[in-house]
Amino acid sequence: MLVQLLFLASLIVGSWVNLQRQLDLLQRDVTMLLQYQRDSQQKLESLSAKSISYEYRLRALEKQICESDIADEPF
Repeated sequence: MLVQLLFLASLIVGSWVNLQRQLDLLQRDVTMLLQYQRDSQQKLESLSAKSISYEYRLRALEKQICESDIADEPF
């Protein structure tokens, strides 16, 4: 009976150690995912800012071209 109790206790301890290791791996994976999310968010914000900048530049060019076309029209 004592041997069975020791075997059961060793199984419980082994399972607990294994569970702790899996939790550590899960924590590392979640931390990495959060970091990737932050990096992706920063890249997305940068692209958004560039897109807005290009849009303003394009509008300015279109306005300039339109004004140039109006000035070149003969009356």
